Formats: sequence, C-alpha cells, structure tokens
Amino acid sequence: MNRVTEYAQKVVAGKIPSGNIQWLACKRHLNDLKRQETDEFPFYFDAKKADEIINFMELLVIAEGDEPTPLVLRDFQAFCFGSLHGWRKTTGKRRFRTSYIQLSRQQGKSLFNGGMSIFYGNFSGYAYPQVYAAATKQDQAKIVLKECIKFINADPELAELFHVKEYMSTIDCLNSNGTIKALGKDTKSIDGFRTYFGSVDEYHAHKDDQIYKLLQSGTKRLDESLISVITTSGFDLNSPCFALYEYCKLILEGVVENEGQFVFITELDKDDDPYDEKNWIKSNPLWDETTLESLRNFAKQAKAMGGSEEMEFFTKSLNMWVDFMDTSYIKASSWKKCGSKRNLKQFLKDHPDAKCYAGLDLSKGGDLTSLAFVFVYYENGEKKYYVHTHSFIPKQRVLEHEKTDKAPYRVWINKGLLTVTETLSGIKTDYKYIISYLDRLIDELNLDIQMICYDPYNASAFLSDLEDLGYPTIEIKQSARSLSEPTEDFALEVEAQNVEYDEENKLLTWSVVNAKTVSNSFGERKVDKQSAAARIDPVDATIDAWKMAMIEESSFNIQNSVDTYLEMMKEWG
Repeated sequence: MNRVTEYAQKVVAGKIPSGNIQWLACKRHLNDLKRQETDEFPFYFDAKKADEIINFMELLVIAEGDEPTPLVLRDFQAFCFGSLHGWRKTTGKRRFRTSYIQLSRQQGKSLFNGGMSIFYGNFSGYAYPQVYAAATKQDQAKIVLKECIKFINADPELAELFHVKEYMSTIDCLNSNGTIKALGKDTKSIDGFRTYFGSVDEYHAHKDDQIYKLLQSGTKRLDESLISVITTSGFDLNSPCFALYEYCKLILEGVVENEGQFVFITELDKDDDPYDEKNWIKSNPLWDETTLESLRNFAKQAKAMGGSEEMEFFTKSLNMWVDFMDTSYIKASSWKKCGSKRNLKQFLKDHPDAKCYAGLDLSKGGDLTSLAFVFVYYENGEKKYYVHTHSFIPKQRVLEHEKTDKAPYRVWINKGLLTVTETLSGIKTDYKYIISYLDRLIDELNLDIQMICYDPYNASAFLSDLEDLGYPTIEIKQSARSLSEPTEDFALEVEAQNVEYDEENKLLTWSVVNAKTVSNSFGERKVDKQSAAARIDPVDATIDAWKMAMIEESSFNIQNSVDTYLEMMKEWG
C-alpha cells in the first residue's frame, strides 16, 4: 500500500491522533478512492505519481545542524506531497490546482514549499516553468528561496542542475530552462506571470489577497499549475487567510464542493482543553519529546501571564485562530444531523396538515434575497419543524458573487435552490420573482400559510403585492431585542434534533455555517455574518418565520393527550 492511503487509513481508524478537520481530510481521500473514475467524479489516484514526488523529497539533504542528513518524510508530509502530485484528472493532468496547508510553528512549513519549488522547477517534466515564492515582502519570500538554496548546496549532484543568483532572488533551473524567484508586494514589475507553481508563505500575515490573486491569475491558460498556501494560524479574523481557512473547512465538511482544492489543517477540536498535553499532538504532527518539552514550557508561561502570551501560545503553538468569544451560531455537526433525504413535497405528503410560516429577508442591492418556510407538525405529541428555503439573485451578479463569496452559485442555480432574476437589467433583484415563486408554491403544494413574516428593509416597494396574496403579514424588526428569543430557540431545537431540512439544500447549510451571533448590552442575541462575503440570508429568513412558528400550539397536541388518557383508562378497566 502506498504511504498516502496508509496514512489516511491510520488517521481514520484512530491509530494516529488527529483533530476532526485533519480526520476529514484523510476521510476525503479514502472516499475519493471508492468513487474514482466515475461519471460524477472524473479523477483517479496515481500511486506511482505520488511515490515519484515522495521519493524525490527523500533524496534531498538537510544541511542545517551538526552534519548533513538525508531528509526522511513524516507520514503526514508524505500524505500531503503524495496527494498533491498523485491525484489526477482522467486526462492525466493535475487534479488539485490550489492547496491550503495549515500547521503550527516549527512543523516543517518551509520544507513543503522549498522542496516543491525545486521539484516543480526542474524535475516534473514541464519545460520553462515559472516558479514563485511569494510573501508580503520580498525579504519574507526569500525564506523559501533560501530553503531551496540550502537543499541545492547540500548536494553536489543537485547543485549541477541549478544556477543560484541569490543577489537577484532567482534560481535558474538548468534541466527545465525554468526559474524559481522570490516575489513580494514590493517587487517591481510584478505583472505578466504564468505561474506553474506558486507558494504563498505565512498567508496569515497578508492584509489582502493581492499576491494570492496575482499568482492565481497567471494560471488561467495553463493545463497544469499549483498555488500552494502554507501557513500557521494568525491573529486577524478579518484577514484573507482566515476567510480561506473557513472556506477550506467547509469543503471538508461537505458544505461546499471544490474538487480542485487540497486541504490539510492540523488543529485542536473546538471543545479540547488547550492546556491538556494529550491534545497537543493534534496540531503538532512532528511530535517527539523535544516538541513536548518545548510546549510544556510555552504553556506554563502562557497560563501564568495570560493576555498576549496566552494568545501567542494558542495561535502559534496550537495552530488556533483565537477569538476568545465563541460567536459561532450553530455547530456544523449538529446541523448536519438534522439533514434529511425527504424534500418538501415528500414532507408535505407525510404531513399534509402541517402549518406553515413564511419568512422573507430582502437584499441590499444585488445581494441574495431569501424566502424561508417553517412548517410546524407533531409526532407523538412532540413539536417538530421542517425548514425549506429558496433564494434569488440578479443575473449580472452571479459571477461576481462566485468570486467574492467563494461559493458555487451556478451549481445551486442548476439544483433549483436559487432563482436568477433577469429584469431590472439583472443588477437588482426584481421582487416580482419572489411573489411569483410564493404564489406558485402555494398553489402547487396547497400550503397552509398562517403568516408571512418580513424584514421591513426595502419592503415598502412590494408590500402591497405581498398583501394581495391574501395572507396575514407581520413586520419583524431586525434588532437583537426582537430576534433574540427565536434566535436562541432555533439553535436549541437544532441541538435537540427537532428540526428537519432537505440535506440537498447546500445553500441553506452554507448560510447556517456562515452565521455567528452578536449581543447587545442586555445580552440579547441576533445572527450576523462571519465576514462580508459570508451570506446568511436563508438563516435570517428562517429566524423571521421562526419568531411566529415557535409560538404555534396545536389542538392536536391536547387532543392526543386526552385520547391517550382515555385509552389508558379503558385498559385499566
């Protein structure tokens, strides 16, 4: 068995300690092996290609230290290298075009990008490759370049195949006629790249995504390329790195789909005690006694001093993006458990008498507009909910939002989760589409709508159309005071698994994962976005409807109790 699959199996089986996200990365590999070269998954794993880069890396020599020693990859390193080079499209070209690897400090980050720069610069079989080591400053980018130079200088045979021009921050690759170059935002003339391999070092320190986008834009006309981000976690939760980190976790959690993005993140799980030594290996896969002793010293100091020292320990030693106030709204794992294979039509076939409350969250300009239906029904006297949502987006804003939100809007359109509005020049949402959809659904499914609950923002423009449908409407103020109770209740019912939704509604799931909570001075909560591009409109619409649905009481519940009592009395004679 090759080292990539062997490592994945050990992690999934629990033989190698790991956090949940690392476990999901390994599970993804095993799942993909089962479905490779199918119509729905046109990729395959080439073990020989994986071994090719693993074997190359272990020919490199580490010069730093008392004496030169051959590089021996740890299993997690072999997994990453082998996955990136071994997974292929059915055309034979590379599957993964972007990679995000997040490791704690002193876990061999420079080795990854330094080693891959040498391999893709001179030994992958690609002629005239342009390889870039990028960072916020050229001096920072030179760190990866110097790793390359150390590998080259440590091996006389390797040195013959490169020409190092350190004064120009460049290495000529004589075997391929390519170049390896350090690149920073302060580099002159940074346009016109055709990036075959680009590494982004310590992405957490980047204030914007200019360098990342620059490297990525140079890959558009290449059949094969790879942009590799290697980083620790950082302190800025508004950074492009944190946004990419959150997006990559959604891929592994199955919320969004991107088969071209590789993800490997080593971190503690949410409920892990950061001062419990047994958890440290999860974020420090280069584990040995030296690592343990160092972490013990850092932990003692952090716990005693608190403040910035503690944040430094959590962030750099344990690879945690630290926000001391946990503001996530609903756990992805809890929400996933509520997913069902029953769509709306199937639900209503089973529960034709379910009462329905509609919620409407209107867009600002050309953003998402969402409509939610919360159905109330009873099983064995216990109150249950079914949630269905549908959203709308102007035609001219689809591609724009795909780029800014890193979300598969066109996939959601094709799956019927999202309607494109084409009138009003396709720039603003035409609310007549919403009325039409609502009217059609009511007619087709004979919905028993009790109330239409709407966000008053921008509602005056079509409130009369809404009222013409003939159902009661109610304005839901978007304040924490107004929304705190339904916000809390929805989360609690999800946790209790009293909520059901169609698991194919990935747009709804994406919005749930994006949601966090904010509080006012009275401790009242409402949902908010994790970032500007993290849309939560379906959740907002659901909570608007939930405000009225949660107070719904059914006579069935009372009658059921009476019938049960009478049956018991009969049995007792």
